[in-house]
Amino acid sequence: MSTTCSSDDDINPIDNSLEINDIKNTVQSGSWEITSFFDSGVDETNHYIGYSFTFNSDGTLTASNGSETVNGTWSVTDDDSSNDDSVSSNDIDFNIFFSAPAMFNDDLTEDWEILDRSATKIELIHVSGGNGGTDTLTFEKN
Repeated sequence: MSTTCSSDDDINPIDNSLEINDIKNTVQSGSWEITSFFDSGVDETNHYIGYSFTFNSDGTLTASNGSETVNGTWSVTDDDSSNDDSVSSNDIDFNIFFSAPAMFNDDLTEDWEILDRSATKIELIHVSGGNGGTDTLTFEKN
């Protein structure tokens, strides 16, 4: 007696590589501005008015308002872990990291989930594992 598995028994992880490359190419073209940022329901968009964000192909990120430039890093990754608070089924994370100043580090440094995106707009969400607060962030192309 032998036991065989049918092909529909195979567990095939979703291959997000094409979508990840598309997202990277989109954000690397031109500069972006934050048009909406809500931190646990509190509108903090005004903190970022005048800043232009550039997502460079080497993974560096700059935010500049003409008199101040803040440097950070960014990436788009396939988060295949089952322990995140994913709100989408694709498990693609848009990662932003700033070490300083606090306004950038405390608010924008997260592993964001992508809610929606187009060639000129990307909407992100982060659900805190600590306090359960929900942050939303929208970038629009300049």
